[in-house]
Parts: sequence; structure tokens; C-alpha cells
Amino acid sequence: MRSADRYFDAANAMLARAREINAPVIAAAAPKIAEAIAAGGVLHTFGSGHSEMIAREIIGRAGGLMPVTGLFDPGYGFSENVVGYGTRLAQRHDHHYGMKAGETIIVISNSGKNASPIEVALYAKQKGMTVIGLTSVAMSSTAKTVHPGGQNLHAIADHTLDNLGVTGDAIVEVAPGMMAGPTSTFIGCTLLNLLMLEVVDLLVAGGHTLPVVTSQNIPGGMEANIALSQKYRTRLSKLIG
Repeated sequence: MRSADRYFDAANAMLARAREINAPVIAAAAPKIAEAIAAGGVLHTFGSGHSEMIAREIIGRAGGLMPVTGLFDPGYGFSENVVGYGTRLAQRHDHHYGMKAGETIIVISNSGKNASPIEVALYAKQKGMTVIGLTSVAMSSTAKTVHPGGQNLHAIADHTLDNLGVTGDAIVEVAPGMMAGPTSTFIGCTLLNLLMLEVVDLLVAGGHTLPVVTSQNIPGGMEANIALSQKYRTRLSKLIG
């Protein structure tokens, strides 16, 4: 069987398991996010290095919630294991957009061991925020953290979404001892969208107006987004309009 076919079958089976295993976590974490958004607050995300792609999936996304703001690393993760760097990133984000008690941040790290995501999570907890960790629990529970606090991401987070990733992320052996076909982005992005849809359902059930981004490529989309964004303009890392 071709490598792509083996990847497709294995990754989709992994996704189905991830959805089932994480359903209780999503059900437990979504109400806090919905409560903050209903009160005019925002959801925060952070992913260092390649994990930033997952964080960006739900920021300013057509069909997604508008009040989602990102904590971005201008160094794209090259300093993610410099102790203190993640704290400075969180302080800068807090200064510009506000990290408020009662709000939630999703911190994404496949390994769960790097300093920056751990420090962002710790800073958020000090601010009275809820922390959702998105990680490979298999890696986060076995890889030695580089942070002097000694804890990995899953041990710090209030809720942990498990992408079920294997050590090294890749799942297809393409040559003896050589693996390819990573799954963390594919499954991580899906888990975040499942979480966002659970939040949407809770907002609807509570009778709240949905702050959903409209595609700017359909008539009236940009105008609708500009009008909606006025409520959040000082707090969003990605402005629309």
C-alpha cells in the first residue's frame, strides 16, 4: 500500500479516536469559553513553532468565532526553550490585548515540554484564566520538560485535549527507521473546531447573538465583519476590516 494511503487510513482512524476520547474534555471546557464570550470577553490562543499554525486556525476564521485573539511569537519558536522568553511574550500580549480573569487560553505544544508554552500557561493561571492544553499526552507525560518548574503542559492545564500523537509525530514508516506523515496539525485543528462548535451551541442555547466571522468573499461579508469587529477592536490580534 502506498504511503499516502496508509497515512490516510491511520490518520482518520486516529481522528475518530481523538474525537471520542476528547468529547468529555470539550464538554467540560466549552462552558467557560461561552460564558466569557457572552459577557463580551475573548478567547486567547498560543502555539510556539509549528503549533502556531494550529492556534491560527480559529483566529479570524470564516465560519468561526470572531472574539479569538492570538499570542504570537515573532521568532517563530526559535527561542521557545529560552527560560523567561514565554513569560515576556505573555506580558506583551497582556499589555496589548488584556489577559483577564475568567477568560480562557488554549496553549498548544505537541511535546508539552518546551519552556515558552509552559510559561504562557503559568502566566495565564496567575491572571486567573482557565488554561486548555492541546498536546500529545503520550509525549507530554514522558518527555522531560526543559522548564525549571519541572512540570509539562498537561500537568499545568485545567483541561487537556489529547491529539493522540505518537513520539516524533509521524505515523508512516517510509524507509527502515524513517517515519513521515505527521498528525498533530490535522487532529489539533479538528479538535479546536469541535470545541468552537460546542461553544456556538452553548451561545445559541443561552439566547446570545453569535459573533461569527462571515466569509469576506460573499456579498456583504466584509461589511458584516467590520460592524461586528467594532465590539472587539482593542482586543483582537487580527482585525477584520
